[in-house]
Amino acid sequence: MSVITAVSTWFIPCFILLVLSVATWRKVPSYEMFVEGGKEGVKMAFSLLPFLVGMIVSISILRSSGALEAFIQLISPVLIAVGVPPDIIPLALVRPISGTAALGMTTELISSHGPDSFIGRLASTMQGSTDTTLYILTVYFGAVGIKKMSYALKVGLIADVIGIIASIIIVTLVFG
Repeated sequence: MSVITAVSTWFIPCFILLVLSVATWRKVPSYEMFVEGGKEGVKMAFSLLPFLVGMIVSISILRSSGALEAFIQLISPVLIAVGVPPDIIPLALVRPISGTAALGMTTELISSHGPDSFIGRLASTMQGSTDTTLYILTVYFGAVGIKKMSYALKVGLIADVIGIIASIIIVTLVFG
């Protein structure tokens, strides 16, 4: 057994034991605190549920309506002219919305093109270079009740665009 495997296996149980030991030593009611935290977690999950359902429905409508495919066909000539494979655009558009949908698209691209293909490498790099901006803003800002998120939205989407462009440039330079 390697050292890294041993550390990864025992780190969390030892950390939990340490926290419980310190809580007992300081006479903190750890079980009651745990139950209170669980209650707050359930309340937060119920308050976030409408936001999450809205995101899932929006993604389903976008994919099922054919609007995504029509948009890709519209911009395909420009993408091909600059060396960007049109197959990657659905991932670039969905990634800021949903990590699960983007992971599904990445898996689909890797399955159909191969992990060592240009598109497979680009999809993997794009998946790691961007974030689920709209999901993050919806969940975390919704959880704490922040209503005005325009600056965070702009900065997050700009960071996603930069991540997408950087992915394309780096993968083209390294593997192209």
